[in-house]
Amino acid sequence: MSASSLNETPRGSRLHIAIFGRRNAGKSSLINALTNQDIAIVSSVPGTTTDPVYKSMEILPVGPVVIIDTAGIDDVGELGELRIKKTIAVLDKSDLIVLVIDSGQEVGDYELNLISKAAAQGVPVVGALNKIDINPDLEPAELESKLGIKMVPVSAITRQGIESLKLEMIKSAPKEWTAPTIVGDLINPGDIVVLVVPIDLAAPKGRIILPQVQTIRDILDHDAIALVLKERELKKALAGLAQKPKIVITDSQAFLQVDADTPPDILMTSFSILFARYKGNLETLVEGALAVDDLKPGDKVLIAEACTHHRVADDIGTVKIPRLLRQKAGGELDFNWSSGIQMPDNLGRYKLIVHCGACMINRKEMLHRIMQAAEAGVPIVNYGVLIAKVTGILRRALTPFPDLHRMLDKRETI
Repeated sequence: MSASSLNETPRGSRLHIAIFGRRNAGKSSLINALTNQDIAIVSSVPGTTTDPVYKSMEILPVGPVVIIDTAGIDDVGELGELRIKKTIAVLDKSDLIVLVIDSGQEVGDYELNLISKAAAQGVPVVGALNKIDINPDLEPAELESKLGIKMVPVSAITRQGIESLKLEMIKSAPKEWTAPTIVGDLINPGDIVVLVVPIDLAAPKGRIILPQVQTIRDILDHDAIALVLKERELKKALAGLAQKPKIVITDSQAFLQVDADTPPDILMTSFSILFARYKGNLETLVEGALAVDDLKPGDKVLIAEACTHHRVADDIGTVKIPRLLRQKAGGELDFNWSSGIQMPDNLGRYKLIVHCGACMINRKEMLHRIMQAAEAGVPIVNYGVLIAKVTGILRRALTPFPDLHRMLDKRETI
C-alpha cells in the first residue's frame, strides 16, 4: 500500500494500538521497530514521552492502525501524576494494548493495575518482554503466570522477536473492532443509491465532508451505483431515472425537502443515521432522541463534538441544534458545549447529550462515550437522529431498519 493511500485512511477507521509501560522500558524504540521507521523519539532519559502521541501507520495484515505512544505508567511528581492520568485515559480509545516490560526490571502494581483497568474495559493486552539482547536467557513463563497475559520476548534494537509480536497482536486484536459496513448490507450489486449532498460551508473548499466520501466508497465497494446531487436536483433526477433507486441518503439538514421529494416506496435515511450505526449503537441513539420529548425550559443539555473545526454562520452544533431544541422544549435551555478527545466530567447533571456524527473518532471511542452516558443515566443522541426526531420524520428516516420501527411501535403502545 502506498504512503499516500495510508495517509488517506481516516484515523477513525483504524485499529488503535496503545503502547504502555514504565519509563525507559523501550516503548518508543518498540514503536520504531514495529513500524520499521524512526517515528518516535528515543532517549535514555526516563520520561522523554510526556503526552500521548498518535501516529497513523500500517501493520500487515492487520491493515491501517493508529499507534499511540504514552508516558510511563510509573511517572513521578505532580506533573507525573497528570501524565499518568492522560496515559490511562488512552484506554478509552484503544482496541489493543501492548505492555512493554524491560527484561531487567521487576514488575508489580503498575503493570497489574493497568491490566486490571484494561480487562474492565474489555481491551486485550499483549506483553512485550523487551531488551532480550541484554538478557537473552530470560524465560517469559514466570511473568505470564504473574500477569496473566501472553509475553513475547523481543529486542527493539536488534528487531529479534518483532515478527512474533506482530503475530500475537494480530491474534489478540478484537474481531469486532472493524466497524460494520456503512450501507453495503442494505444494497445489492447494481442498485442505484442517490446521495443528496448540500454544499457544506464547514467543509474545505473543493471537498465534501468525510462521511459522504466514505459512503460513496462503501457503495462502490459493494458494486452499486452512486448518484450524487444537491437537494434541488433530487425531484428531477428521480423522475428521469429508468431504474428506481434502492435508497436515498441525505444530509440531515436537508431532511424535510428530501422527504417531500422522495416517493414513499423508496427507502430514505441520512448520512448521520448511517454513521450512528457505523460508529456507535443506533438503537441507543434513537432512544435518546425519544427523550427530547421530556425536555423542559431550564434543563441542562450538553452538545459534544469529537473534533474542533471552524465555525460558520448558522453552525449546526452552536446554532441549529440549540434552536431546534428550544422550540421543542418551549423555552430557553442551559446549553454546554465540549469538543475534543474527552467528554466532560459529571455527565449526570445533564438532561440530554447531543453528540456529533463521530466521523473523526473510532467506533470503540464512540461506544465508550455512549457507555459513559448510560452509566450517568443520561440519554444520548447524535445530530442526524435528533434532527429527524424534531422535524417529525424519524420513522421515515428509519425505514431501512425494520427492527427500530418495531421498537418505535412498542414505545408508542406503552
